[in-house]
Amino acid sequence: MVRQLPDGAVEFHFLRPGAAQVSLAGDFNGWQPSFLMDKRADGWWHCRLKLAPGIYQFRYQADGQWYNDYAAFGLEHGPFGLNSVAKVDQTTAPETAAAGHA
Repeated sequence: MVRQLPDGAVEFHFLRPGAAQVSLAGDFNGWQPSFLMDKRADGWWHCRLKLAPGIYQFRYQADGQWYNDYAAFGLEHGPFGLNSVAKVDQTTAPETAAAGHA
């Protein structure tokens, strides 16, 4: 699940209670699973990013396996198959936002 906050930050939520590690990768970070997500007691993993306005493809990696987010804004074909889509609205995102951890 992807949610944009009023300050323009984007929250990614992924339910994988049995996973030991979950990371987020997409065209915003060169598809490197470098954005580690934080696990909560309820089994949901969370990551908050500041992204410039635009449309991004992404996937989650949990314990070495790749997963799409079917609750995101849709799916698009990428070079290696289907990817989830995150949309960052220009009207609420800060003008100086850049890819990276918030």
